[in-house]
Order: sequence, then structure tokens, then C-alpha cells
Amino acid sequence: MSELGAEPGATVDTPLKKLVGEKTAKALASHLDLHTAGDLIYHFPRRYDERGEHTDIRSLAVGEQVTVLAQVQRTAVRPMRQRRGNLLEVTVGDGSGGVLTLTFFGNQAWRERELRPGRWGLFAGKVTEFRGKRQLNGPEYVLLGEGGDGEAAASEEIEEFAGALIPVYPAAAAVPTWVIARCVRVVLDTFTPPEDPLPATVRATRNLVGLGAALREIHRPSSKEELYRARRRLKWDEAFAVQLTLVQRKHRAADWPARPRPGRASGLLDAFDARLPYELTSGQRDVGREIAADLATPHPMHRLLQGEVGSGKTVVALRAMLQVVDAGGQAALLAPTEVLAAQHHRGILDLLGPLGRAGELDAVADATRVELVTGSLGAAARRRALAEVAQGRAGIVVGTHALLYEGVDFADLGLVVVDEQHRFGVEQRDALRAKADQPPHVLVMTATPIPRTVAMTVYGDLETSTLSQLPRGRSPIASHVVPAAEKPAFLDRAWRRLREEVGAGHQAYVVCPRIGDGPASEEEAPREDDSGRRPPLAVTEVAPLLAEGPLHGLRIGVLHGRLPADEKDAVMRSFAAGQLDVLVATTVVEVGVDVPNATVMIVLDADRFGVSQLHQLRGRVGRGAAAGLCLLVTEAPEGSPARERLDAVASTTDGFKLAELDLEQRREGDVLGATQSGRRSHLRLLSLLRDADLIRDARAEAITLVEEDPDLARHPALAASVAALVDEERAEYLEKG
Repeated sequence: MSELGAEPGATVDTPLKKLVGEKTAKALASHLDLHTAGDLIYHFPRRYDERGEHTDIRSLAVGEQVTVLAQVQRTAVRPMRQRRGNLLEVTVGDGSGGVLTLTFFGNQAWRERELRPGRWGLFAGKVTEFRGKRQLNGPEYVLLGEGGDGEAAASEEIEEFAGALIPVYPAAAAVPTWVIARCVRVVLDTFTPPEDPLPATVRATRNLVGLGAALREIHRPSSKEELYRARRRLKWDEAFAVQLTLVQRKHRAADWPARPRPGRASGLLDAFDARLPYELTSGQRDVGREIAADLATPHPMHRLLQGEVGSGKTVVALRAMLQVVDAGGQAALLAPTEVLAAQHHRGILDLLGPLGRAGELDAVADATRVELVTGSLGAAARRRALAEVAQGRAGIVVGTHALLYEGVDFADLGLVVVDEQHRFGVEQRDALRAKADQPPHVLVMTATPIPRTVAMTVYGDLETSTLSQLPRGRSPIASHVVPAAEKPAFLDRAWRRLREEVGAGHQAYVVCPRIGDGPASEEEAPREDDSGRRPPLAVTEVAPLLAEGPLHGLRIGVLHGRLPADEKDAVMRSFAAGQLDVLVATTVVEVGVDVPNATVMIVLDADRFGVSQLHQLRGRVGRGAAAGLCLLVTEAPEGSPARERLDAVASTTDGFKLAELDLEQRREGDVLGATQSGRRSHLRLLSLLRDADLIRDARAEAITLVEEDPDLARHPALAASVAALVDEERAEYLEKG
């Protein structure tokens, strides 16, 4: 893409050791995974400090690795208590009223002379706390202005930024930000601006600066205005690369052949609609028409169906499956857990009645069969189920990832429905899709509402349908935060409230983040860096304590992923039948579990869960005529980010608002599959929330360009740039998603 380095012909692939020296290059590689000139040029500053607009020290969090711009206020030397020698304490401030103590061990008189009051510097280290004061122990630092000796000599490298914007880079303890700044300057000094891959018409239409200028200004900004223009151009490159990839794939998918699955009058779908005990919502009817039209085309449907918990997605999906069965094909429903797969199987059988019991005495004339395929099926049951699937007698097949294994063959797979898509790896979904002779139609369902910009960026090659109405009969859910550490009486009241609901004939869930002793399970809530916090509460430990304490005398069941499949199913059946009052569980109940009589949920250590997880969990109550209550128990202190997150969840049941909050708090690179691919995210600047307008504009330009030049044959430099930003691994992720 570009030419860098002192030698003519050097490229972004030029090893850094040729430009910054072997020792520094080795540190950059081992600590920051930066190996080439291109890696370094695209290692953008995290933020910028200004002389006069200093970092707010008061906002620093203990445990955070920071670089602060601050002024030395005073120094003090005192003898160490436990060993010989002196301790140098330097107090620095940033003008905001916040102060930070720098501590240096050993006799370092030269450092005391250097760090004299009035000197400004950049100080980098990990924030700790001692006797209520925040401090940095033995921080790296570089002083600004006034020359000086020792470490201050490095200030000459930073001094050119004095009075302007000082870039602060994502750094490591062994490679502080000013070392990165020095290396960037060395590379930029030998930088030859590359040919700009962005078509001139797009640059002009969207008022974007050239790539060479953008790369210079983002590292060495001449003004805030130029920095804004540089960041906007580089964000555009990221958004445009993703959108071009998605639009190209959508364009190509339109040419793939698929077997049309049109509706059939007086078939199973019509019979199903006639026996439904309730009326479909207008949203369900509208989305049903969209899906029916897609299924009837000779190109594979690729549709995302999103809707709030309880909005009726399963019925919409079942109607689509019946249309495919009416057209002679089979449909597969892929669920993330055996509990959910078994529940889907039971629920579909109940909804279909005689329509789903082909071969049985009470079956209607053209009934189909509904088979369940999971890893825990016995050998005989598995052989029978697989024969039904392979011979086409089972029109609807429900299963977990066991459907993906060799030996599961379909006669004519026409539709793949993926429930709770975010719980599956893309490779698993693709493996199921590959079981059809021609690409099957695909319907992806999620109960986690997706902000529009995420849908546009991650699911840009899917058509999107949204169910926003709740079916009649769904009850409201009240949510409250229970601050157990500050107000223990509130927790006592929570258990009494649960007993009141059980006394009124209802049932309850108690959710814990952990199963108990043994290896971690996928269903367990992600654990933060505990740094001294107690372990998260566990189901196997909490259940007996509740049985002996506040819930004594109630019928308590336990459900988690390590139970044998038949035991899990038995527990769930007992709870659904009302034979248990309380179910103590992990997030195995997060999706799909439907017990209308359950009215209260108490989530313990709620701050250990993500926003979308809490929203999903909450959706398990209030599914019947009685109102639901969700109590979020936490020890997180008031004003902390964790507590604010819980307060936000409690304040609204609007899933789209919560999805945006969730996105704000996650690493956005994960959205593009960085964690799935195990590589650094290539979305370094783009914010899916803050840059919604830019993403929309990039998509519009991508659609125009791909319509004119589907393979970007007339724009080879742009094609190469897109390939660099959205590499093949990530492109496959986008395609399979």
C-alpha cells in the first residue's frame, strides 16, 4: 500500500529493525506485536494530551496502566522502614485538583534534583493505592522543556509537541508511549506518501483528506482541526473496507442458486395457522410474509430475525419451517444447549399436535415428524432419529451442535434456523449449512436486540426483520438493584419477597455466575480480573445455603451445564410442571426456557454478568398472566461503573437501549470477530455507536461502487487496501456470520 523507509522500494512490510534498530524492534515485537513499518504506522495514538489541558488524575482507576501529563508539586525523601536506604516521594498534579504520588526506592539524589517542583512531564505506570492515596511505584517518565540531564534528555524528542497535541499511544511497561513516539517519528521521516487507494470521486464527494496526509497528521497533528480530518479519513477507510466486503458478498449471494420453497395452499402451514390458539401479532404476520417471499425465490434467503425476549420469534420460525416442509424439503433448528433444544422439541410438538406426529394413530394425512438430535441420545434412539432424518420422514429436525457431526445426513435440507446466533461459532453454523446439496435458506434468530450500526456492520449481508411487539398476555417486568453490601436488609427483603411469590402459587429462579468446583464452563459468566475480590457465587454452594437458610422448606432444584443430560431434562420438566418452587441455576436458563408460572428472578453477583445476559435472564419471568420481578443483587459500590451498568438495566426494558449500552462497554473489535480469529482487531478508530452517520455513508458509497464494478477490477489499489484491512480470515467470518 505504501512505501516506507530510507531505502527506495521499502514497503509496509519492511522490518522495523531496519528502521529503529534491533533492540527497540525486538521490544516493539514482543510487547506490542508490532513487527513492520506498516504495523507501527497503523498503531494509532489512544488519545492526545495538551499543555494546559491535562489528564484528570481524579478519574484514574486503581489497577489501570496509565500515562499522565502532570507537574511536579513537591518532593520528599524519607528513610525506608523495612530495609536500608531512602524513599523518594514526588507529588504531581494536573491542575484539576487531583494529585498522584510517585515513589522511587533506593538512594537516587540525581532523580530528586531532576524532578524539581514546576517541571512538567509524562509519567507512566500502574495506579496503586496506599493509605488512601493513589500512586505510581517507580514510574517511567520523560520531562518536558528546560533540557536537563538523565531521563530528561528524552524530552527533546517530545518537545516539538509542546504547545500542541502530544500523542499518547497504547503502550506497555517496557515500551512507554514516548519510545513509540520516537519510533513513529523515525519512520515518518523516511515516509513516502503512497498512492491513495480511495477513488478520487469518493474523496471529493465525502470531503476526505489524502491517505498520506491523514497518516502524518494522526501521529503529529498540526492542529485539532487537522487531527479531526485525519481521524475521519482513517475511520472512513475502516468502515468502507467492511462495507465493501459485505456488499460484495451480498451481491455474489444473489447469484447463488437455491431451490425455491414456495407456500402450498391447504398444506401444513395453513393447518397450523388454523389450530393456533391465539392470534398472531401484526409484526409476526408482516415478518412472516417477508420470509415466505424469500423462501419462494431461487436464491438463498439470508435473514436476521431479531426481537425482544418473548416477542414470538419461535412461532415465526416454525411457520417458515412448515412452508419448507410443504414444499418437500426439511428444516433444521440449531439450538445452543441441550436444555433449549429439548424445550424447542417439546414446544414444537405441542404447537403442531397431530400435524407433527406422522406415523402415529392420531396424525393427520400429510403430517410430518419432528426429531431431536443431541449428543446425549442413546445409541438405539440415535440410530432411529438419524434414519428418520436421512430418509426425509422427519421434516423438522431440532438439535445442538450434534447436528454438525458426520453421520447426520439430510434427504433435502432446505432451511437452517439458528437460534441465539451469538452462542455459536461461525464454523459450526457453516458446517450445518454445508450439509445441503445447494445452499439452503438461512434464518438467524437473536433475542439480543442489535443496534442499527452493528447490524449494518456485522450483518450487512443479511436482510433484517424486527419483531417489536410483545404478544398479548405478556406481563410487565419490574427490575431493581439490591445493594447487598451497603444495605444487607434489602437482601433479606429480597428472599422474603421470593417466599411471598411462592406462597401465592408462583415459582422463582435464583441465578449464580458459577457452577462450583471443577473446570469453568461456557455458560459461566465471564470473570473479570478479580484483583482481591472474592470468587463469584456458585450454584452448588448457594443452593444448600438457601435450603438451610432463607428458603428453608421450599422445594429447590439445581440446574447447570455439568449435570448429565437426562438429569437436566428431568429438573427442567419438574420445574415446568410446578413440582419445584425455586430453580437455582447458571445462565443455562438464559435463553428459551419458558415457564409461565415463574414470576421472580434473583440474580446473585449481578455485576459479574454482561448487560445483554441480564436482559436475557430477566426475560425468563413475567411470561404468563402475573407480573414479573427481577432483583439484581450486587456488592458493587454506588457510583462504580458496574453499579451504573446495573442501574441502567433496572431502569429500562428497552432492549435496543441496553444493546447500545452493552456495545459502549465492550471492545468493539470483538464485534468484528477479533476474538474469534484470535488476532488484533482492524477496527482501530471506528466506533459503531459514535460513527453511525459515517458508516451509513460508507455503505451507500460501497453499494454504488459494487454495482458499477462488482470485483473492484477497475480499482486494484482499493481492492488491495480492503484485503489488508479485512483479511481473508475476517472476510470468511463476515460471510459465515
